[in-house]
Amino acid sequence: MAVERFFDDDDPEETREWLEAFASVVEREGVARARFLLEKLTETARTTGVNLSRLNTPYLNSIAPNDEAPLPGDLFMERRIRSLIRWNALAMVMRANASEDELGGHIATFASSATLYDVGFNHFFRAPNDEFGGDLIYYQGHSAPGIYARSFLEGRISEAQLENFRREVDGKGLSSYPHPWLMPDYWQFPTVSMGLGPIMSIYQAHFMKYLINRGFIKDEGRKVWAFLGDGEMDEPESMGAIGLAGREKLDNLIYVINCNLQRLDGPVRGNGKIIQELESSFRGAGWNVIKVVWGRKWDPLLARDEHGVLRQRMEECVDGEYQAFKNHGGAYTREHFFGKYPELREMVAHLSDEDIYELNRGGHDPYKVFAAYHAAVNHKGQPTVILAKTVKGYGTGAGQAANKAHQLKKLDKAELRDFRDKFNVPFTDEELDRLPFFRPDENSAELRYLRERRESLGGYLPVRRKDSKPLPLPELAAFAPVLEGSDKPISTTMAFVRILNVLVKSPGLGERIVPIVPDEARTFGMEGMFRQLGIYSNVGQLYTPEDRDQIMYYREDVKGQILEEGINEAGAMSAWIAAGTAYSMHDQPMIPFFIFYSMFGFQRIGDLAWAAGDSRARGFLIGATSGRTTLNGEGLQHEDGHSQVLASTVPNCVAYDPAYGYELAVIVQDGLRRMYGAGESVFYYITTLNENYAQPALPAGSEEGIIRGLYRLKEAPAGGKSVQLIGAGAILREVEAAATLLDEVFGVQASVWSATSLNELRKEALAAQHWNLLHPLEEPRLPWVTQQLRGTRGPIVAATDYMKIHSEQIRAFLPGRTYYTLGTDGFGRSDSREQLRHFFEVNRYFIVIAALTALADDGEIGRSVVDEAIKRFGINPDKPYPPSV
Repeated sequence: MAVERFFDDDDPEETREWLEAFASVVEREGVARARFLLEKLTETARTTGVNLSRLNTPYLNSIAPNDEAPLPGDLFMERRIRSLIRWNALAMVMRANASEDELGGHIATFASSATLYDVGFNHFFRAPNDEFGGDLIYYQGHSAPGIYARSFLEGRISEAQLENFRREVDGKGLSSYPHPWLMPDYWQFPTVSMGLGPIMSIYQAHFMKYLINRGFIKDEGRKVWAFLGDGEMDEPESMGAIGLAGREKLDNLIYVINCNLQRLDGPVRGNGKIIQELESSFRGAGWNVIKVVWGRKWDPLLARDEHGVLRQRMEECVDGEYQAFKNHGGAYTREHFFGKYPELREMVAHLSDEDIYELNRGGHDPYKVFAAYHAAVNHKGQPTVILAKTVKGYGTGAGQAANKAHQLKKLDKAELRDFRDKFNVPFTDEELDRLPFFRPDENSAELRYLRERRESLGGYLPVRRKDSKPLPLPELAAFAPVLEGSDKPISTTMAFVRILNVLVKSPGLGERIVPIVPDEARTFGMEGMFRQLGIYSNVGQLYTPEDRDQIMYYREDVKGQILEEGINEAGAMSAWIAAGTAYSMHDQPMIPFFIFYSMFGFQRIGDLAWAAGDSRARGFLIGATSGRTTLNGEGLQHEDGHSQVLASTVPNCVAYDPAYGYELAVIVQDGLRRMYGAGESVFYYITTLNENYAQPALPAGSEEGIIRGLYRLKEAPAGGKSVQLIGAGAILREVEAAATLLDEVFGVQASVWSATSLNELRKEALAAQHWNLLHPLEEPRLPWVTQQLRGTRGPIVAATDYMKIHSEQIRAFLPGRTYYTLGTDGFGRSDSREQLRHFFEVNRYFIVIAALTALADDGEIGRSVVDEAIKRFGINPDKPYPPSV
């Protein structure tokens, strides 16, 4: 064992003796004994006050050359294939930017990560088939061109599709990034925006273990691979859940972080070392860390480094310097890296500048990458992160390791020639002008090898399953306890819990219900399920809970059904996405119900909700304690007046705001039919309330209206002055009370409508409008909202517990009537429901005033009637608006 020279050592001789003694232990008694002694020394140091905070290992490869698993296969053939993939990926992006359209795309990311993917595809990534579930792979979004280029060689993607990269509208092209919504047979996971892949992959591995422990799938040794960027790790979602992976010992999870040292504008850590920083974070979180820093061309130099000068220099340099070394070339590196110490200058005296430039980084060396992957897939008891050092824009000439590398879309002619020559692509200088794609003959050695490697691993990737096995779904009558109503006041949140209880007891279905809560089950009245279903824990319950003698005690179980994800909405949403896509990833349709404070849903995890839609996730999001005025006492940060508006931005999110339990039951049953019967790629967002009131029974014949978004609860008698009052969710009962006031005090008859989904009314109306626009000779289609209201009399007033824009979205489809909307614009605040509804002007009195004003606008009554009503109700006419300003 070589003994290092230390530069800040007060007693080098004593240091040498200690190191020689340790080297003797390694040599004579083995690594295990040496590790034991080090751990004992560390323990003793800490108990005696000598604190060791270092979590880093030296800036070297974690696997010594002698310990590397040998790379099988034909290295030269794999390099040849990798070079063709590199070329086709480059040509694809350049051709997308050759026209005036300039469609964008990224060259530099895949250029730096090609070897990382190639080794995986050739030796590790296992496809799903009849005998094996398949590995799950999160591809770094910006590397999509390289994945397409490989599929082109495999014959899975045509040249025409490559030609139409980022040209998707006519259905012939390829999506810019991994998008299951756009390519449902191909991509499994969306990984853009950055940060989504890391957190979703952790919870995907977490949910895979959940399915294994609950007996839904076999433990086949499947892996979840996530390919990430070092700059991406600054996203809070990227690092926020790594503790869960370490705590649960998710050895089915492998992160591969492409450490090319650069983000979009410049260095990730110009003044430090991102690999060392990430190593300490992951080691502290309980991960197995494998560093792949240096390629094998460095091995001879490190072997000659008897006094540790080279290692010392490697430690001294920061990433900004390493970037400059690769950008400025061999002579610069000789002078500025090796030239600092005479020993290093002498060490490379026999190397040319070109030789120095070709000293490769670990992430570009298939031998080093294979050894790391081999170690990762065989590691037990911990998740693994591989930190692979690469060069951004590798092989792209002037763009290589340049700060602007991420924006690189084109190479000039000289750079193209250099790229061609470096990777031995068979084109003449004249042919380069056309940027041709290249695919060898079907019977060529390259394609035979490519097919053989994938056949040995079960088939081609990426690939996505679109459908799964059918489930026995309950009829609406199964929810009779809710449909029949209740004289005892209960909230719709409690009605939801009753619905959930029906579902978990449903034969053939109940075991597939996955309740997910971010530490709020007691708030929502779900604590009774703790004992009934159990809370999932990968280790069971290693303690006796303090409430063990109670009926609803806190029971953790390795087969538990509930996912308690802690105070962690992003993590809970990621678990919901994993459960909602299990039909595709595991051929196991699961029905997740994620229940949360509605304010902390879309507002907090909007990007993940968008990813859920892109992922074609299926399941239910329950926004409990919803409404700006309904969660009394909590105040500005808790009172939700806009989640329904935010839900409307996700195209395949079906959102409802029911007021009564029977509405909720009809909606849930129809959602099960659509998602798990008809196989629609939609997901549901349903807001529920914490306000207790008597629950009426399901009115006969109202099911269609509930599902389509609007139905009439009460019809005004014929004759006299009339208005149409629309209410939703928390404010429907105020609308019903306003109808009584209008009749008893002002002699105005009111029909009352329940708008269970203004969002769905708008979607359906827009579809009808579009059809009418393009079919001028056909009978016009009438939207549901128009059909329901066109035969009625009088102006229309809509009131909800959400911003006015929520009910404004149907204005264009109303049958030419005066229309007033009431809503809760502005910040929430703490008070009673009665006070808040008056403050936000959505109570029965303001609904009456809006109705009277609409009648006055129509000339049905005098404006003095409105003025008298304002005075009667004690309303300050000079209130500012919005009221919370």
